[in-house]
Amino acid sequence: MPGVTPETLARLRTPDGLNALAEAADATAASAGDPLAAASSLRSRGIDPELAAAALTQVELRRRAETKFGAAARDMFFTRAGLEQATRAVVAERRAARLAAAGVRTLADLGCGLGSDALAAARAGIRVYAVEADPLTSEIAAANVVALGLDALVKVECADATTVRVEDYDAVFADPARRRAGRGRVFDPKSYSPPWDFVAGLADRVPRTVLKLAPGIDHELLPPGAEGEWVSVDGDLVEAAFWCGPLAEVPRRATLLPAGAELTGTGRERAPVGEVGAFLYDPDPAVVRSHLVAEFAASIGGRLADPDIAYVYTDGAVFTPYGRRLEVLDVLPFSLKRLRALMRERGIGRLEIRKRGSALEPDQLRRDLRLSGPAAASLVLTRIGGAPMALLCRAS
Repeated sequence: MPGVTPETLARLRTPDGLNALAEAADATAASAGDPLAAASSLRSRGIDPELAAAALTQVELRRRAETKFGAAARDMFFTRAGLEQATRAVVAERRAARLAAAGVRTLADLGCGLGSDALAAARAGIRVYAVEADPLTSEIAAANVVALGLDALVKVECADATTVRVEDYDAVFADPARRRAGRGRVFDPKSYSPPWDFVAGLADRVPRTVLKLAPGIDHELLPPGAEGEWVSVDGDLVEAAFWCGPLAEVPRRATLLPAGAELTGTGRERAPVGEVGAFLYDPDPAVVRSHLVAEFAASIGGRLADPDIAYVYTDGAVFTPYGRRLEVLDVLPFSLKRLRALMRERGIGRLEIRKRGSALEPDQLRRDLRLSGPAAASLVLTRIGGAPMALLCRAS
């Protein structure tokens, strides 16, 4: 399907465009998602082919966007790249609530993208000045603000973030671009847009600054006294956020959404090391990336079997929201021959494979094991004392 352009966006916002969007939604539903059938249906209803194509593209993007934005996605506008990079609504809403609780009433949103964080802040009662360097993206953000009835609280402009007088606002939120057209993700903060030196210096200009960053950001880049937060949604690690100045509450935080579970600590503790226990816990990736495995282990009275591998063990079952619990059935040094015999003996035909500290490829290993049988199990590939180990487990 074709991408949106400034011209098609303008047409989609007219009464004819809004009608085309409604017809496209009906046609898509009636055709069970078949794009050719839906396009044919729109042509039969007399809708201009270019407008019909643009409407069908938006309907499909809105369908995908519901996983991030919920029902609000049905009234919003998207690009494929913008949707992929947009903050999930549940993350943006939690951030906005925290800013509002800290007394923030005006916010400069630098690099607003399609507007997810600006919209959430406005819903929390914060007045937002949002800027986006890309002209089309800024137009879409402005359209989303109007579509959701928040234009009294949010002003969107196409502008270079480095030109904004951020000192005029209570707080700053910056989401530097971490992608380049045709080059994919950018992992070096020096290649961010705006550049890292500008982004890192915002807290010196406005103490209440929040930076949204890639989850793999180096802890060493955390400004002095700032809080590093890593956020997961349904077990998927989605972002890091640096909370600066008076917004910082703890050194490190792992936040698990939508449950809202939070684990905090220094990020510098070391967990005790001992034997493999009857139960293994695979910590949520936000816990691991925030360097809070020791705090997690302490919360369940657990230990590591290897000081460098983030699997936690206990002798009894403990409930925790911070990791998945597995019951350990067998522990053996890694051997394909022994594992194959064990799988055959247990009648295991379905096998989930998890790994830390192992170079083995799960898909290839699954084929090599020649699984057959009615039973299901989990296989954990890890390292203990430098030796490769295999733990056969079941869900607990």
